[in-house]
Amino acid sequence: MRQVQGSVVCPQCGRLVGVNEPQCPFCGAWRPGLFGWATVLRRALGGRLDLFSLIVTACVTLYALACLLQPEALLESRGLLSLLSPGNRALLQLGMTGDFAMARGWWWTLLTAMYLHGGLLHIVFNMMWIRNLGPPVAEVYGPGRAFLLFNLAGAGGFVVSNIMSGVPTIGASGSIFGLLAALIVYGRRRGSSVVTQQLWQWAIILGVFGFIMPGINNWAHGGGFAAGWIGAHLMSLDDDRQDSSWVLLASLALIVITVVGFGLSLIQVTGELLG
Repeated sequence: MRQVQGSVVCPQCGRLVGVNEPQCPFCGAWRPGLFGWATVLRRALGGRLDLFSLIVTACVTLYALACLLQPEALLESRGLLSLLSPGNRALLQLGMTGDFAMARGWWWTLLTAMYLHGGLLHIVFNMMWIRNLGPPVAEVYGPGRAFLLFNLAGAGGFVVSNIMSGVPTIGASGSIFGLLAALIVYGRRRGSSVVTQQLWQWAIILGVFGFIMPGINNWAHGGGFAAGWIGAHLMSLDDDRQDSSWVLLASLALIVITVVGFGLSLIQVTGELLG
């Protein structure tokens, strides 16, 4: 429930302030109590809810839904890489991005497409990387900022891809490269050369892998890495990794926009198909 009286911990300086204070008297943070909703947001997004588990669950659920929307496409698999691949129609219905979507003003596909995957191996490998990289990023930046970095990198990768190639594209790979970039930035800022070198090796190996394997969108990978690098440099680092109420609010807003985006894609594409 919304807190209307008492004190809250200022997420910027860690001191107790009144929940209705317009500005923290110690550090100047604006509306540290977020009009009484700061505690609710922190409990929902900053504590109880594992945002990267939510991402994995969303990806797996949407992959299954894409398979159900166009089951006949599953029989067209040719080889291991295309095993159990959802059809393009189903992926468009759920929010695939590219020239098709951008020409119609469907900007929300920059968010929805990162949760869609084009085959069994595609989703297995991406979920493995998210589970490996997501928790460390959340640990060093805070869960809210890590979630923002994931979305910023994914959307940034799709923007670059849509400008440079415009091909229909999906997947969380751009976001994964963004998480790698964020960890590299953290290692450089903390002076940890060993960790940084290891992460650079991973990034290079994944980048080379993208040029070897067919059907890989390297523009999205590069754009995601650049967006994650820039976003990480813009984020401050503190020892307690405490997300501000505004970061948590932005995370909640992204979740809502993305969910609405899936609905809009389903309505718009289905409408065009029926038309």
